Amino acid sequence: MGIYLNPDNEGFQRAVRSEIYVDKTGLIAYTNQCLNTEQQYLCVSRPRRFGKSVTLKMLAAYYSCGCDSRELFAGRDIEKSASYQKHRNQYDVIYLNMQQFYIEAKQRDITDYLEQEVLDELLEEYGGLINGRNTGLAGALRRIYARTKKKFIFLIDEWDCVMRENKNCEEQQKQYLDFLRNLLKDQDYAALAYMTGILPVKKYGEHSALNMFWEYSMTDQKALEQFTGFTEDEVKALCVRFGMDTAETASWYDGYRLAQFQHVYNPQSVVQAMCCRRFSNYWASTEIYDALKIYMEMDFDGLRADILRLLGGGRIQINTRSFRNDMYNFRVKDDVLTLLVHLGYLAYDCETQETFIPNREIIEEFENAMSTGGWQEVTRVLKASDKLLEDTLAGNARAVAQGLDRAHMEAASILAYNNENSLSCAVGLAYYSARKYYTVIRELPAGRGYVDIVFLPLPHAGKPVLVIELKYKKSAQAAIQQIKDRKYVQALEGYRGEILLVGIGYDKECVEKPHSCVIERAQKTAG
Repeated sequence: MGIYLNPDNEGFQRAVRSEIYVDKTGLIAYTNQCLNTEQQYLCVSRPRRFGKSVTLKMLAAYYSCGCDSRELFAGRDIEKSASYQKHRNQYDVIYLNMQQFYIEAKQRDITDYLEQEVLDELLEEYGGLINGRNTGLAGALRRIYARTKKKFIFLIDEWDCVMRENKNCEEQQKQYLDFLRNLLKDQDYAALAYMTGILPVKKYGEHSALNMFWEYSMTDQKALEQFTGFTEDEVKALCVRFGMDTAETASWYDGYRLAQFQHVYNPQSVVQAMCCRRFSNYWASTEIYDALKIYMEMDFDGLRADILRLLGGGRIQINTRSFRNDMYNFRVKDDVLTLLVHLGYLAYDCETQETFIPNREIIEEFENAMSTGGWQEVTRVLKASDKLLEDTLAGNARAVAQGLDRAHMEAASILAYNNENSLSCAVGLAYYSARKYYTVIRELPAGRGYVDIVFLPLPHAGKPVLVIELKYKKSAQAAIQQIKDRKYVQALEGYRGEILLVGIGYDKECVEKPHSCVIERAQKTAG
């Protein structure tokens, strides 16, 4: 057993001994299918806090011939797979944490330092087969394979740290990519390469050194969707076990959408909430909002307006294909928004190609990022949103209209009204603080049409439902009448309690008081 060559299973033991461990060993059945095939190169990119390192420790415990993990995997999902016994603890594993090498290399070249460290362990194990430290790592592995026919599995954590830490040093990035290509591509000794990071791999300038990798990213996780974060069923089971409310948990940590799994939760935040028995923003404990702030303030036409639409609960269609998969070369605003998807600050719907803010935890990160800098107008709108909600719940339609006028004036320099969708985003922004108490649903199918916005109260919030209809260039009374004529309240099947019907109109010709509002109370009983 070594540090890099054939590590033991202690890392995975710590994971399964923890108070919460969600079984993701089914992933191994997939990597077993990829062994020694054209699909044996996997680059799996996810945000921080999404279990990338734990996954690598699991793979090391399973494949490494430096340990016996039979008991560790007993009763786990992978034990049901036909391939389980065949590959367990049968390979030489090389486990590399690139962040560690980057830090320890200091002024030395990271690849030179890495080669020296790994070669030292190879010499201990295979000293009679290789020619000492004058042999490069790839050359040493080729000699070992030629003489023993033993294949290696490469597990690489934080593969993209060079790209992230040296954002604008393209020469060093190219050298690093060339090293990885030489180490892995078309090498007979490689049975599997599984890399994790935040960024996908490709498109660094014209350099396509690692084009043999299959990418599994937050824009398309392919067959690895259920292993990306916690699924809805996994979180429901944890909520039952720890006595936590499922709707509140979803409000805080759900929202990442994949093609098959429409509800993917931030796993580390869920674990912390369950263990602490308290909902909070656990993202902030490991992330610094300045990182988000830098990208929010980039000077791309329309980017600030798009961020306001996202804060208002809207969605923005983006082109993720132009992103060059680094943190330096941005050509259009879509590149910035795509990076925020990979960082976990935005979620992405691959079917509609739209991005959005996933949950309350991330909303707070945006709020933190706007607390300083050039977002003072927006900050004032957010701070006024408590009063707007209070006036709405009190049925004070005049005060609501006045509050919307003020919010519009504050944000008008960034977010212009030009259609009903823009009005919807602006109203969503004005009701920003309502997310503390409500789940916000846009375009809810109801009766004979779609309700513009429905605020469904979270458990124990003690609030009524808000059914909001918006009318651009029409009156608030017309909005209320549409709610009634099209029987929108019927969409709330099974709900018992008070409902507020809120009609909001906007008439840009009425300069002093462009917004109008009508609020009516209704009652619905479960039928």
